[in-house]
Amino acid sequence: MSDLENNTAEETAETGGEMAAESAAPEGMAEEPAPAEAPPVAEPAPAVLPVNPNMGWYIIHTYSGFENKVKESLRSRSEAFGYADKIGEILIPTEDVVELRASKKVTSKRLIYPGYVLVQMEMNDELWHVVKNTPRVTGFVGGANTPTPLSADEVNQILYRQAATAEHPKPKMTFGKSETVKIVDGPFTNFTGKVDEINTDRNTLRVLVTIFGRATPVELDFLQVEKM
Repeated sequence: MSDLENNTAEETAETGGEMAAESAAPEGMAEEPAPAEAPPVAEPAPAVLPVNPNMGWYIIHTYSGFENKVKESLRSRSEAFGYADKIGEILIPTEDVVELRASKKVTSKRLIYPGYVLVQMEMNDELWHVVKNTPRVTGFVGGANTPTPLSADEVNQILYRQAATAEHPKPKMTFGKSETVKIVDGPFTNFTGKVDEINTDRNTLRVLVTIFGRATPVELDFLQVEKM
C-alpha cells in the first residue's frame, strides 16, 4: 500500500472515531432533572366565629304561627342593635311526619312545640329587653326577668328528636284505645272498628273489625286508618 493510501486510511479512521465519539456523547450525558413543580398554595380557611362560652339556650313564647317571622325579626334586630355576636343559633324545633294521601306516603314537617322558639344567647338586661320587645314575642319561659337556660341534656333531646324523625318519619295521626277508626287502605278498606291495642314502637294498631257478626282483630299500620 502506498504512503498516500496509508495516510488517507488513517485520516478516515480518526474522522470516524471522532464522529462516533460525538454521536455517543449525548447518550452518556446525564439528563438534567425536570424542574420540580411548585406546591399548590393552600387557600385560606374560612373564618369561624368562636363559640361564646357565656351563651345558653333559652325558650321564648311567640304567637302561634309566627315562629319563622320571629326568627327573622330576632336576627335583624340583633344586627340593628349591635348584638349579633351575642345571639347564636335560633331553632324552631320540628319533626318529620308521614301520612297517606291518595294511597301515597307524603312526608311533611310539623312543629314539635307550636308557639315556641329556642334562642342561643348571652343573657344580659339589654339583650333581654331587645328579645322581649321583638314583635309577636310574648316573653321568656322559665322566669319573668331572669329566665333559666335549658340544660345540655334538654337541648340534646330536642336535637335528637329532630334527627331521628328525619330518618324515620313519625305517623302524623295518633290514636287512643277504644277510639273508632275507619280503615282507608288494605283488604279491609272502608271497614270501621275500635282500637284495641297500640304499638308505638312499630307504629301499628290492633283494630277490632266486625266480620260476619263477630269482632275480629286486625293488625294495621297507623297510615292505614283515619279518625272518624
